[in-house]
Amino acid sequence: MSIGNSPEDDRPSEDRTPHADDWPSIGRALQQARIDAGLTVDEISQSTRVRIPIVHAIEQDDFSRCGGDVYARGHIRTLARAVGVDPEPLLAQYGDAHGGQPAPTPATPLFEAERIRSEPRRPNWTAAMVAAIVAVIAFVGYTAVNGGDDGGDKQQAAEGATPATSKPAPKPSPSTKKPVDPKPDPSDSAIAAAPPNKVTVKMTAAEGRSWISAKDHNGRILFDGLLEKGQSKTFQDNQKIDLVLGDAGAIQLFVNGKQIDDEFQPGQVERLTYTKGDPEVG
Repeated sequence: MSIGNSPEDDRPSEDRTPHADDWPSIGRALQQARIDAGLTVDEISQSTRVRIPIVHAIEQDDFSRCGGDVYARGHIRTLARAVGVDPEPLLAQYGDAHGGQPAPTPATPLFEAERIRSEPRRPNWTAAMVAAIVAVIAFVGYTAVNGGDDGGDKQQAAEGATPATSKPAPKPSPSTKKPVDPKPDPSDSAIAAAPPNKVTVKMTAAEGRSWISAKDHNGRILFDGLLEKGQSKTFQDNQKIDLVLGDAGAIQLFVNGKQIDDEFQPGQVERLTYTKGDPEVG
């Protein structure tokens, strides 16, 4: 009886061939590429606008926080490009692990990766009070004018005809001044021409619906929700407009009156910024 390994154990195994399980996972490949590029998670998040918790989750092969297959594929493509890796093998690996074609995404207009929680709107009591005061003043003025006209007619009828040399007092005309209507929101009305001193962005869901987010140069949310197929939204700002398109392939863009000809792929997540000089410098 011999002690130690048998001669059979020393022979090389003929079936030890590379297997798919030996390949690095998607998250591990992205993490290693980021480290090799000398980038931190914060830097990747700033350059791609993918939130830090989402980057950490993807590098741990946790795609549950992406909001669905379409958005997970978009994040993989975005992160791979940021760290200098070809995204197509990673997308193919993701498809093999998750059933090939992207699964239908739920109808919810937001996904966690890009959810921007806005504070609930509170009733504008100041505007309501001003409108009520204007309505009361207009009613009192109208009543006073009509009452004065009736009194003048009755007094003239009682005194008889006035001499020909005297001219009747001019009849006061009712006030035609109306409360100034609030300026319509650019996103709810078509803009005939793009002002040269502002940046104007118009989005139309020509190919299908897509979640979109738009912010002005102060970071204030202009719109955050789902744009149904055939719907349009127009935004304006004095300096710049930041956009996030959940399905860029479904959106047709017009910036400062000119159509953007970028060919976005269906399901592709795009983050765009436009200024007054675009699309020339965009």
